[in-house]
Amino acid sequence: MSAYGAIPSPLNRSTGPLKTLVYPLQAKPGYSILVVHLTRESAPSELIKLLHEDFEEELESGKTYPQEGPMGRTAFEAYFFAADVFVGVLVPTAEAGSAENESIEKARAGRDWDESVVGSYYICNAGFVVRPRFRRLGIGKVLGESYVRNAPRLGYKASVFNLVYANNAGSLAIWDRLGFTRAGLIPKAGRLKTDKGEEYFDAVVEIKSVEFAVVGDQEHSTSTQQYSSQADAFPNCILAIDYNCGVPEIQCTLFGNE
Repeated sequence: MSAYGAIPSPLNRSTGPLKTLVYPLQAKPGYSILVVHLTRESAPSELIKLLHEDFEEELESGKTYPQEGPMGRTAFEAYFFAADVFVGVLVPTAEAGSAENESIEKARAGRDWDESVVGSYYICNAGFVVRPRFRRLGIGKVLGESYVRNAPRLGYKASVFNLVYANNAGSLAIWDRLGFTRAGLIPKAGRLKTDKGEEYFDAVVEIKSVEFAVVGDQEHSTSTQQYSSQADAFPNCILAIDYNCGVPEIQCTLFGNE
């Protein structure tokens, strides 16, 4: 569960699984990433175990998430699988088309979870984890792009990240490319581990409208500016965002329907 308590889903949330999104992996020609929609009920137990182990390692590193570990399996499921989870699966591009409408078990086609799962994130709020062995391949950008597309499909209107640490230029660049607006700066917002011990870092507040209307296959986004004042209007709706070496490890808030 979030440090801010249970967060209700939007009133018009989709009741079924969203269509799997497919992204070619430019850093690894011949391979693509399938971003698959799951819930705690539909996620295989072995997959949850893998994601839990990765999350525990991330908490232990002390460089990204604000929580201090360890976090047991039950607590992890209540936190990460409280609502919707999206998992990135690495597949040969030749298989991506046929796997697009398959279950995550069929998408991995018998491959080991450790070899095929590249990262994951949850909504709402949104916490991203790019698995260490797949970092610096552009996975964070792929998951970020899918997040901006999937959030409105679940009924959310806008997203606020309030702890994008200012020392992480790579992470800021990802959200700049995805059209987020830098709405503010929080001095010494995060205590992170460094090579010399611990240090406090400033954090940038990022905000973006993710609301769109779907007409055919076209997505029409609304203006981000209409939400830029909501960071001040809804302070209790803003959670945290943290990053590691240019690859996002994210917690954020999405505004649902009022």
